[in-house]
Order: sequence, then C-alpha cells, then structure tokens
Amino acid sequence: MKHLFIINPAAGKGKGVKYVEAIREHFKHSQDHFYIEFTKGPGDASGIVKKYVNTDNYRVYSIGGDGTLNEVLNGIVRSSSSLAIIPTGSGNDFFRNIDDKPDENLLYRTIHGTEKYIDIGIANDRYFLNVASAGIDAEVVYSSNRFKKLPLFNGLAAYVAGVFYTVFQYKSFSSTINIDNLKFSKETLLLAAANGKFYGGGMKIAPSAEIDNGCLDIYHISKANPLKILLLFPLLVKGRHEAIKEVTYYKSRNIKISSEEGFLLNIDGEISRVREATFGIIADGLKLVVPSKS
Repeated sequence: MKHLFIINPAAGKGKGVKYVEAIREHFKHSQDHFYIEFTKGPGDASGIVKKYVNTDNYRVYSIGGDGTLNEVLNGIVRSSSSLAIIPTGSGNDFFRNIDDKPDENLLYRTIHGTEKYIDIGIANDRYFLNVASAGIDAEVVYSSNRFKKLPLFNGLAAYVAGVFYTVFQYKSFSSTINIDNLKFSKETLLLAAANGKFYGGGMKIAPSAEIDNGCLDIYHISKANPLKILLLFPLLVKGRHEAIKEVTYYKSRNIKISSEEGFLLNIDGEISRVREATFGIIADGLKLVVPSKS
C-alpha cells in the first residue's frame, strides 16, 4: 500500500507538523511506501493530491482542519484512492461522525483502519463531506474564522463569538427554493444541507444525518428576530432545534436556492458570495478510512 500524508502546517497552530517524526518512525519498519507533502497556501492540497492519485492508488491522509479536508476531498474524488483523516484544526466537525475525540494513538489506528464507502455532497460543482449552507451561518463562519486566529478561541468558542458578532447586523433574504419538484418562496435566515451531523465546532445541526444513507438532511430557518436567533443556538448545539416553528426539516437528494439579493455560501467552511446554490448527494462517492478501535 502507498500512503500520502498531506499536512497543513498552519492548521491548529502547527499541530500537524508534530506527526512527521511519528510517521517516519512507523514506516521505518514497514514495507509500505509513504510520502509527506506540506501545503503552502489555499488550494495547495487539492493540486498535490491530484498529482499523486492520477498516477496510482494511495491512502491519502488529511492532516489539518476542515478546510484542508475539503481540499483533499476535492483532489481525491473520482479516483480509486481512499481518504483518511487526522484532524488538527479547531473545529474538526466531520471527524466526529466516524470516531471519538482524537487520541495519542489516532495515527496508528488510522494507518491500520478499515475502508468503507460513504456519500459525498456537491454544492455548485464543489464537493463537500460535511455541511454546505447559505445565509447567516456562512456570515457567522466568515466572522468565526477571524476569531480563530486569536488566543483562547477554540472551534466552538470562535463560532459562538461569530454568532454574537453577526446576529445583530444580519438580515434574512428573499429566496426561491426548489426541492423534490416543489417550488416556493421563503424569507431565509439559514439553509443547511448536511451529510454529517456536526458543524461550527460541535454544533449538532443534523442529528439524524448519516454519511452513508444516500440523502441530505436539509434545515431551513426562516426570518427571526435577533433574540430568537440567540435562543436558537443553544438548541442547535444539542440538536434539539427541530421543534422551533421557524425551522423546517427536509430529507432529499437535491435542493436549489436562489436570490436576486445574493447571499454567502459556506461549503465545509469555505465561503463565497453567490446568487444561486444547488446542493446534491453522490451515494457511495468516496472510500473513507475508519480508524481501528485499538
């Protein structure tokens, strides 16, 4: 087997770099081939991965945060290689779907892990593993990324700070939504299309989501006043928001949202401004490495 380690040295304030010595020590006693590549900036991971997987099959390890993971995914998709995750970022939301909190043996448990097919999402021609969303969430993520650079702000703390920073200035937007051959107009505060359960540093946006059921769990939150939004977020953390009247839940393979006003789109933490977003699911679209239990 060939192993490719993609390390983002900036993620988690350099946590990933600490794995280099352990990787080299492990493979010193193995007949497997291994390669270590460091990213230098946005987009690097996708390009590096494509260069390798276009010529051979690899177990590709993403050592970084959710942004690095999304880049590695977009480099590996449609190849025969498999994806492994060593989370070193501040949120590490997708990893929560497959294993407990990272421990000191995670590297070795992952190297000796098993492979399974899972679904991947696609939003506006970009693939995602976890959650893609439109509206206030993307605005919050944009603000949270600024807080993550400050001392003492971990994933959830940065997200909560982003919420308070954003909630009193953000307005909902008029949108047209197409889902399951139905078309309707909505005042949208947030639309989230989830393959995984968690985002925002541990918030349980989609408590019923499964990464291998061939569907997206979709949550629409309509216009609400700032106080109601603040009351909603503690319920989001625990995954108890479905009973709120502003929240509508769908399960579907495809959904489209458009707005003449434009809105921010969040794809696994990567932010862009658009007027239209289409979300879909590709069943069994990726081989994922699940760490062994011991």
